[in-house]
Amino acid sequence: MTKRGKSLNLFLMDGTPNGIKKCTLANWTGVAYKIPRTKLDELKGRNDLSQSGVYFLFGTSDQTDENIVYIGQAGIRKNGEGLLSRLIEHKRNPDKDYWTEAVVFTTSNNSFGPTEISYLENRFCTLAKEANRYILKNEIEPTQGNITEEKESELEEFIDYAKIVMGALGHKLFEPLIDKPKITINVETPEELLLFLKRKSRKSGKIIEASCKRTNEGFVVLQGSHIETIDSESIPPGIKERRQKAKIDENGILQENILFHSPSYAAAFVIGGNVNGL
Repeated sequence: MTKRGKSLNLFLMDGTPNGIKKCTLANWTGVAYKIPRTKLDELKGRNDLSQSGVYFLFGTSDQTDENIVYIGQAGIRKNGEGLLSRLIEHKRNPDKDYWTEAVVFTTSNNSFGPTEISYLENRFCTLAKEANRYILKNEIEPTQGNITEEKESELEEFIDYAKIVMGALGHKLFEPLIDKPKITINVETPEELLLFLKRKSRKSGKIIEASCKRTNEGFVVLQGSHIETIDSESIPPGIKERRQKAKIDENGILQENILFHSPSYAAAFVIGGNVNGL
């Protein structure tokens, strides 16, 4: 079935592409903001940012250069402050100096209460873990709380729209490297071609056997692939670093999906040296 288009409204609040952005979708009560850390003070006095909502703090690790995110919630306090006040607190917190921008979700009708934001925080954390694109900085897993099935359906619809908006704002936080397999049998399209590599390693004597899926982002070496554990002298430095950071067990089994932008780099990762691709 052909997916229907979505009408998205992106407002550059200060007229610059790198400044504060407000995002809404047709037929959705949600409101999203993408806010650079240095611009928080410019939003003081906005009523919708004094409401309850869920926020995301995005940054990059100085040690590994990996994408990181913290997901939290903010309720309305006795002083009438909500989301923006919570973000300003995080800005002042030296333990959270890693983030450079925030994305927040609230509503145009101020309809979020404690139950709603607890459910959303829990679900967003779960989705981020499943996608496994960002390091999640939350030390404590948020509780989901008790909600009715009617409210759950309503909030899941909000989440579906929020996932679209998050991607449009430049963060593939909820998008897995490869789609989950469907029960129905479909012919693979060229964009989803599954590739295989199998050979006996001269270095270790083991059988190296890996699967790779081509997606619209590049080539994903799939979890469960058998990886050569010994590096060749000719291995490119970037590939060597990727292999050192990857989750590979003592038997050489890859424990995660890893994206590469060329088949040659994907193959080099698998065999631990230069190669002409899968």
